[in-house]
Amino acid sequence: MTPLQIGTLREFSLHAALKTWCAVPGDRFEVLVDGYIVDVVRDDLLIEIQTRRLGALRAKIAALQEQHALRLVLPIARELWVVRVAEDGQTRLSRRKSPRHGRIEDIFSELTGVPSLLEHPHVSLQVVLTQEEQLLYQGEPIVGRRSWRRRGWAILDRQLLAVVGERTFHTAHDLARLLPADLPAPFTTRDIAECGDLPLHLAQQMAFCLHRMGVLERSGKRGNAWLYVAKAEVAR
Repeated sequence: MTPLQIGTLREFSLHAALKTWCAVPGDRFEVLVDGYIVDVVRDDLLIEIQTRRLGALRAKIAALQEQHALRLVLPIARELWVVRVAEDGQTRLSRRKSPRHGRIEDIFSELTGVPSLLEHPHVSLQVVLTQEEQLLYQGEPIVGRRSWRRRGWAILDRQLLAVVGERTFHTAHDLARLLPADLPAPFTTRDIAECGDLPLHLAQQMAFCLHRMGVLERSGKRGNAWLYVAKAEVAR
């Protein structure tokens, strides 16, 4: 696929590949439902794949969730290879493996924009752990934005190599089970980071989302840090 084609479609190859991955016989694709194009329709279930910016679906989710069962599919790159390509979009100049390994807790980075996502009983969230290639193209951005960290290289495409795991969440209590099992009571976001071997910013996002979802309560402060306790109904 040429850069022009990718820019025209406004869709990563990853999106199309995940539609194929999740499909079963009888599914319908790109169906107009209540004024919105839905990726996959399976009987009464609507499946929407979002490769980035989950919050961008806020209006679509609100419009569809009242009358339909809605499953959101979001990929997280467990392993990522960065590939630089020439101007033709085809010739590979280099390929290196990123030192960063995504993990399922990264979903909270997306949920900060829609912390009420799983409050509705019709909505579920399927997190798919992947192996991916990220293709970079030197020139004007086609998909995504030019970043100074890439020194002028823009994201051309994301390509699926393999699916290495998946997990589906139906409620906020399901998400709360991602908290480390050995947290003290009460605990701070630094406790989450240390017990879960997580970056502090991700631990803060977890606490923010779970507090907004009503499964964590604040119980005071330790210095400048909020103290949290899990509500009794959260099964560990």
